[in-house]
Amino acid sequence: MESYEKLGVFYLGRTRDAATRQTTATPLLYDARDLTTHAVCVGMTGSGKTGLCLGLLEEAAIDGIPAIIVDPKGDLGNLLLTFPDLRAEDFQPWVDPDDAARKGLTPEALAAETAAKWRQGLASWDQDGDRIRRLREAAEFAIYTPGSDAGRPVSVLASFAAPPAEVLADGDLYRDRIATAATSLLGLVGISADPLRSREHILLSTLFDTAWRAGRDIDIAGLIRDVQKPPIAQVGVLDLETFYPAGERFQLALALNNVIAAPSFSSWLQGDPLAIDRLLYTDAGKPRHAIFSIAHLSDAERMFFVSLLLNQTLGWMRTRPGSTSLRALFYMDEIFGFLPPVAAPPSKKPMLTLLKQARAFGLGVVLATQNPVDLDYKALANIGTWFLGRLQTDQDRSRVLEGLFGGQAAEPGSPRSVVEQGLSQVGSRVFLMHNVHDEAPTLFESRWVMSYLAGPMSREQIKRIEGARAQQAATASPTQTGAVVGDRTPAAGQATTRRASARPVVPADVPEVFLAARSAVDEITYLPYLLGQVRVSFRHVKLADAVRRESTLLAELPDGAAAVDWLNAERLGDGMPDLLPAPRDGATFGDVPVGALKAASLKRWATTLQDTLAREERLDLWLHKPSGTLSSPGESERDFRIRLLDALRSERDRQVDALRRKMAPKASALAERIARAQQAVEREAAQASSQKMQAAISVGATLLSGLFGRKALSSSTLSKASSAARGFSRSQKESQDVENARENLARLEQQRAELEAEVSAEVAAIGQANDLSAVTLETVAVRAKKADVEILRVALAWAPSSPGPAGAPAPAWR
Repeated sequence: MESYEKLGVFYLGRTRDAATRQTTATPLLYDARDLTTHAVCVGMTGSGKTGLCLGLLEEAAIDGIPAIIVDPKGDLGNLLLTFPDLRAEDFQPWVDPDDAARKGLTPEALAAETAAKWRQGLASWDQDGDRIRRLREAAEFAIYTPGSDAGRPVSVLASFAAPPAEVLADGDLYRDRIATAATSLLGLVGISADPLRSREHILLSTLFDTAWRAGRDIDIAGLIRDVQKPPIAQVGVLDLETFYPAGERFQLALALNNVIAAPSFSSWLQGDPLAIDRLLYTDAGKPRHAIFSIAHLSDAERMFFVSLLLNQTLGWMRTRPGSTSLRALFYMDEIFGFLPPVAAPPSKKPMLTLLKQARAFGLGVVLATQNPVDLDYKALANIGTWFLGRLQTDQDRSRVLEGLFGGQAAEPGSPRSVVEQGLSQVGSRVFLMHNVHDEAPTLFESRWVMSYLAGPMSREQIKRIEGARAQQAATASPTQTGAVVGDRTPAAGQATTRRASARPVVPADVPEVFLAARSAVDEITYLPYLLGQVRVSFRHVKLADAVRRESTLLAELPDGAAAVDWLNAERLGDGMPDLLPAPRDGATFGDVPVGALKAASLKRWATTLQDTLAREERLDLWLHKPSGTLSSPGESERDFRIRLLDALRSERDRQVDALRRKMAPKASALAERIARAQQAVEREAAQASSQKMQAAISVGATLLSGLFGRKALSSSTLSKASSAARGFSRSQKESQDVENARENLARLEQQRAELEAEVSAEVAAIGQANDLSAVTLETVAVRAKKADVEILRVALAWAPSSPGPAGAPAPAWR
């Protein structure tokens, strides 16, 4: 069997011979980039549709491609049931005890039988536990359960975040987002609203628009308050009270409040935010397949959630740069009701927008359904790959052909005719793939999936497999990296013990500043500190421009001529803090060390600050040494890994394309020479066979004449013998020609093998240079030279404090 582990291709199964109806040994390798033109899988129950789609998602995960997965039935949680060791005890918790009882087996015996079945099934498709291990290491799989705490909870009702600037700038997309938010929210409370006629819809849309254009997120509680007391005076040309009186608005607010006040909705307010970037990748930058199980939700709740998820995906997509490689997947199983051909539910418009625009951003959309009549015809026109399984009715088959070819006639040999004939040969796990990027449709059998197909997961099963991990993820905190100086907070030390009721007199040549109190306190005491404001420039050969960082440090004042401990200074954040020109009236002040009242001391401490920063301050960046890619200033390791994976995948695809273009002429020319050589072998063999036959006939005739003739050998007989001898000579020459032709064919085939080996070696080198599975980063510490440390100000700083527990002063400036 040909190797299927190749760059940027998915191993979906093996091709099937249409004439013999037998599966061949040739693997079906699907180019991952073809999914940027989207795909749909159609097949009735029992066709193997779920297995094919799970196999496709497994291949995407192995290739490091993250995915948003919507699971209305609960089957896709099986992606978490991967057991590299293929032991019976791994399968036992997931086998059905009732199924075991029906078979007359114990659960342990059924688990052993299942493990053996999976081991044999994988082996028959040239897979094993090591490939399952690769799958688990390549990506994280997580089950999210909106509206439930069975899996990882998702907070979708907590806020309707203002969309990014890219969405605001796109008028059509922005209007669609407002309309979808209003329609889905009203649908949740049982109001079917016309966007052009419904007062409820127009009011909510106006409130969303007002908040989002101001850059303000709006949560449900805030929306309810705005419904009762809108921050607008009129709607259109009508004043608010005429358009929608307060008493009637109260009824809408009450309906919204009743939904979120119900105890069953408390879980909608908890969990991870619906942020696509955080869902697609872990905090460490590892690709994730985020499975949203919505089988437990009502129809209205499903529509509400899916609409929000689609809009969030559109918003995320708009913030990404363009890409010709597959960057991520959006997969939805059982699309029935979400993209209908006639009605217009809230999910329809954002789904159509994804299908029309996602290609330019490297986002592939994959949909699955039992019946093609479930899909809008506009959606079908934007789908490049069709996986066609067994269809239930003639109407379904006609719908498929209409979606693929429109009104094209089914003439013999036409694409429509080929697909129509192929549909008659599909069956369980046998599919017909129609890909616009291929020359002709392909009949194939889907491979054995690595995930154990246990069937739809129950709430208890989801909680068992995901609950513990979700709890750990909620309590985990991301690692912090940054500068060395200013990481520690100065304790309330010597300065806090020196107290004076009146404001000390400070010489005119000593600058003096006052920090603002960030908390409302009645009694304030200003304590003296040393404030240093600096600008540090970091330069690196791989940075186009110097990175400048402005910081403010607050250090303890030393006694006498002691040095200032700038290493333990508190960093007040990047930039400049709030500083006041004068203290608050009635405040008391701490005592100031004598050294702090001398300009010379401040100058000396400024030099110390410059030396300290030049020695200790650094800009930490991440470097991917093989590609020479450096992270951007302020870019986290997670975000850099995500960007790097996209870049490596694009570079890998570019190099593979270049290799194809480079080798295509050689391969084509060699294939033509081999074809001509094969024809020559066949021609020479035919001529040699014919010559042998003629020689044999001639010899036979001569012998008969010589043996059975009544007279002695005549001159004609001798002539015949001489002719037969020449025939033998020609026959031997023809045999030599055949041998020469075969040797020429063998040489050409050897050249083809050498070319294939060369291509394989170059592909392996490309894969090694752009290895997506093991990206190793190095930390590059960029340090500033002394000349790049600019002291903006060193001054005596008065920091406000208030009485804390047991009378100890508590900082009021933080």
